[in-house]
Amino acid sequence: MLWFHPLLQAVATLLALHVAYLGMERFFGRHMSARRTFLWKRHVRLGLIVVLLWAGGMMGGLFMARMSWSTNFVTGSHYKVAFVMLPFMIFSLSSGLFMDKAKKKRTLLPLLHGASGLVLLGMAIYQVFSGWGVVQDFLL
Repeated sequence: MLWFHPLLQAVATLLALHVAYLGMERFFGRHMSARRTFLWKRHVRLGLIVVLLWAGGMMGGLFMARMSWSTNFVTGSHYKVAFVMLPFMIFSLSSGLFMDKAKKKRTLLPLLHGASGLVLLGMAIYQVFSGWGVVQDFLL
């Protein structure tokens, strides 16, 4: 049962790479004068799925640790980075849904949204490596 969390989070992080690619297409099209097609609805739909999977994974990881080891916060930097990710997830999700609902030409909010998403992706990739350490220490 403990394998469910790392496998689901790995899928979410791989999906996040695709969402980031879609967002970079938008960035290059808007700010670098490159002709790019932005798949807006796909970016929004998949971005929502990724953030919900990450947030669910955070809650699921806490639950699984409590159920399996009778304690939380034993995974060192892995759980700490998950908590640092939370405000970025909230901002990315809320700004993305806001821009999707109220479509208009913007400059600053999409850049902040994209920067937040890239920071999240970087932390998620870190989580892969720190999570592998948790797997080695506790599951193998």
